[in-house]
Amino acid sequence: MCGICGLSFHSSEQFVHESLLRQMCSTIVHRGPDDEGVYACRNFGLGMRRLSIIDLSGGHQPQFNEDRTVSIVFNGEIYNYQMLRQELIKRGHKFQTDSDTESILHAYEEYGIDCLQHLNGMFGFAIYDQNEEKLFLARDRVGIKPLYYYLDDRVFAFGSELKAILQIPNIDKTVDLEAVNLFLTYEYIPSPFSIFKKIRKLPPGHFLIYQDNNIQVRKYWDIDCEPTSQSQKDYEEELRVTLRDAVKLRLISDVPLGAFLSGGIDSSTIVGLMAGIMDRPVKTFSIGFEDQSYNELNYARAVAKKYETEHTEFIIQPDAVDLVDKLVYHLDEPLGDFSIFPTYLVSKMAREYVTVILSGDGGDELFAGYETYVANKIARPLSLVPQFIRKGVLKPLVDLLPPQEQKKGVINKAKRFVEGATYPDDLQHVRWMIFLSALDRHQMFVPDVAHMVNGQSSYEFIRHYFRQSAGMDRLNQQNFVDFKTYLVDNILVKVDRMSMATSLEARVPFLDHRVAELSFRMPGELKLRGKETKYILKRAMRDILPEEILYRDKQGFSIPIKNWLRKELRPMLTDVLSPEHLKSQGIFSPTFVSQLVNEHLQGKENHSHRLWALMMFEMWFDKFAN
Repeated sequence: MCGICGLSFHSSEQFVHESLLRQMCSTIVHRGPDDEGVYACRNFGLGMRRLSIIDLSGGHQPQFNEDRTVSIVFNGEIYNYQMLRQELIKRGHKFQTDSDTESILHAYEEYGIDCLQHLNGMFGFAIYDQNEEKLFLARDRVGIKPLYYYLDDRVFAFGSELKAILQIPNIDKTVDLEAVNLFLTYEYIPSPFSIFKKIRKLPPGHFLIYQDNNIQVRKYWDIDCEPTSQSQKDYEEELRVTLRDAVKLRLISDVPLGAFLSGGIDSSTIVGLMAGIMDRPVKTFSIGFEDQSYNELNYARAVAKKYETEHTEFIIQPDAVDLVDKLVYHLDEPLGDFSIFPTYLVSKMAREYVTVILSGDGGDELFAGYETYVANKIARPLSLVPQFIRKGVLKPLVDLLPPQEQKKGVINKAKRFVEGATYPDDLQHVRWMIFLSALDRHQMFVPDVAHMVNGQSSYEFIRHYFRQSAGMDRLNQQNFVDFKTYLVDNILVKVDRMSMATSLEARVPFLDHRVAELSFRMPGELKLRGKETKYILKRAMRDILPEEILYRDKQGFSIPIKNWLRKELRPMLTDVLSPEHLKSQGIFSPTFVSQLVNEHLQGKENHSHRLWALMMFEMWFDKFAN
């Protein structure tokens, strides 16, 4: 696991200096505290920071082929590298190290760009082909590892994080207002957007060629699976076998490893499979809260007891939000997900014992684990009710109810359900993942900014993925949309940045591309049966998981931020979103934001999502955009 960066000036007369590469690397040292490597050749340069996981002594980067005409920097892990290595040796390639990095290098020599089809792993890498004067960048199929790039009339640059690119002198740091609008609507910034106009994310399953001062971005993988005609029993067996193999591959490591354990179906499945493979106890790590409506430690303890794991716990307190400045720095871009705090803290705790962690992320998106899928199913009859009644009658009635302090409850669910039902029907389940309406958007921004963002469709990228998956059944369409959007640009961003902030490598067996492809070959009715989510996963794992885990309600990995904003975090809220601060920036309406703040503090409404997103943007802006 590493952080990578690099640049190429368009002019062959403008040289890249190692000092600049080292400055870029210094911003991502948390991604790789064990080693640094840079390579500069005239107007081109590569840099990396390494977290040593495989071949601890011989995996230094950049790595080169035999005649030093091809070089690579690589972030991630290739889980099938040993099989790939043997295949390449048979074809005459000579290896100098035991690292997975060198397998990519020789695979590129053998197969060219098609080397990507031979890799099973998570990665962002850059290969420079000196003979062709070509730079080849690629990102893994699902988007587990990040990769940003920048192009203007002077320089091309890339990095695992934005911070590395921002070290290059005279980089254009204009904020992309369309990205700000999307962030406030969804709490994340979807690919290929970034918060800066000139910087873009390389989408998952894509590669980029930079040659002759131009770039080409192309797709090399996508979910394109026709449903197969199998019995439920056959699907269960195939899922067990494929997921077990995905876990087994991710146990390859020359350093200690463990697992996050929330007590939910996904993390419990991973721990159960690990316990059946490993010849020693699994090290598991959980985090809890004093507020029992948010606490899931009892479930985690039940799994830890069943598998006799070496279990470690931590209780998170409101003062954890004192970390916000540090976490904003590590996020790189604004992210409104509250669970950055428990994710960081459980990563920090785990890093004291292990260097690699397995996580259950991806199970919700592949096997319909979110309540939004159930909400959409329930709401289909409601679509017959005209929008003006939903918006003009139902919503005002429900808005009269004060929000509850607990995490979930009848009133909280009813308010959220009715709010989501007011959005366009063609957004399906995504209606319950939106936090900024068209009216709110018009009032949120100052008039000049509102004029610029109002003409842009906040929903187009969602509709694009619904159109792309039109041949799938309705539930698989919804899984596909989440797989392409929320998973990539919220969940995986959060896990990558928060684990890497502690120099911990996180691996996600559910996102082995073979598991993903299998998931989309299954009919949606096997994932959501009535109101039971993850039906097929529960059936496949029923022999290894306790019943109390199989049939518990989903809680979600969150914190009581709505309550903290009214109490412990009130000073931070009123300071960061003060009218004076907002006026000096000139993007948001101080009057409207003050209204949101007052309604939340008085307990009239739960505006925690909108307020926290605004706070995260303001703190990010002060750190990176000024």
